[in-house]
Amino acid sequence: MGAEERTGKLRVAIVDDEAPARALLREYLAARPDVDVVAECANGFEAVKAFEETSPDLLLLDVQMPGLSGFELLELLARDVAVVFVTAYDQYAVRAFEVHAVDYLLKPFSPERLDRALARALERAGRLRESGLDAVAMAARPPGTWITRVVAREGARVHVIPVETLDFVEARDDYVRVRFGGREVLKQQTLSELAARLDPTQFVRVHRSFILNVARLARIERYAKDSHLAVLTDGSKIPVSRTGYAALRPHLK
Repeated sequence: MGAEERTGKLRVAIVDDEAPARALLREYLAARPDVDVVAECANGFEAVKAFEETSPDLLLLDVQMPGLSGFELLELLARDVAVVFVTAYDQYAVRAFEVHAVDYLLKPFSPERLDRALARALERAGRLRESGLDAVAMAARPPGTWITRVVAREGARVHVIPVETLDFVEARDDYVRVRFGGREVLKQQTLSELAARLDPTQFVRVHRSFILNVARLARIERYAKDSHLAVLTDGSKIPVSRTGYAALRPHLK
């Protein structure tokens, strides 16, 4: 049974780094007796904690915030949730939301526009990840650009990992094991999804289960007739398939 069914009200969390924007949303929502604002967060880190504590049905979520962007926050949430994105100027995000049927509010907006956005988002409640959050995030970036950091949760802790610090990424069923600076963390994402977001001039899928940061490669060792091992600068080794070796060869000096 959902929170809306338990309380009779729609449980909403507001996530925006601008205090006036949060105040305006609260003012508009106060006029709706069917809405209960259960959390108000000034950044993505606060939102991760509030999400676990309050279990909102709907996020009113800013796109560009310091620390964690709206896209990165969604990657860290443990369950599906309806979302209305709030943005002032991001033309690529607006285009992505339209293509993937995720509603948005373009600042400034009226109470009537908020009502329409809420109605449209509720129709799609629980379907955000089915529509492909990674596809939305990819479409929101200008062509030819790639992610500059990877976000992952470890309990209540949030890791924001610059991609240049990655050693390699390994597939673990529906998760990936992200290795960076001798440490590692699991992230709920497939290897193919992450590979599509990383700069192919820096990261090569050397095996069906591994992506390698070529800056960490020390040397290649032959392992068998059609396979090799990549030896990293810290001495660790990962397998390289025949296809992976062919993809890696242009990067070898």
